[in-house]
Amino acid sequence: QVQLVESGGGLVQAGGSLRLSCATSGSVFSIYAMGWYRQAPGKQRELVALITNGGSTNYADSVKGRFTISRDNAKNTVYLQMNSLKPEDTAVYYCNADLSRWSGVRGNYWGQGTQVTVSS
Repeated sequence: QVQLVESGGGLVQAGGSLRLSCATSGSVFSIYAMGWYRQAPGKQRELVALITNGGSTNYADSVKGRFTISRDNAKNTVYLQMNSLKPEDTAVYYCNADLSRWSGVRGNYWGQGTQVTVSS
């Protein structure tokens, strides 16, 4: 069994900062990539940022220069530092991991989501 547990969401004023964390636990053999997605009310889930096990990163245009994704491979944990937050960043943020288990099965796993609300 694999679990992804997010933390760090909350309410912040525009211009403020938040740091999200996502810890992976369970029968994880190898993690290939981890990412953060978000879904605002009435909108589709979208990619925010992605980081591979080699450290390559990819960001949505809307967050470039404001958000930074990082990971601690030893802890199987990914972080999202969010600065200069805007009201349009308000959404439920989900952690995602592309990983293989000790059984050899590879798949995509999701966290339960954490709410980020940015007030104007």
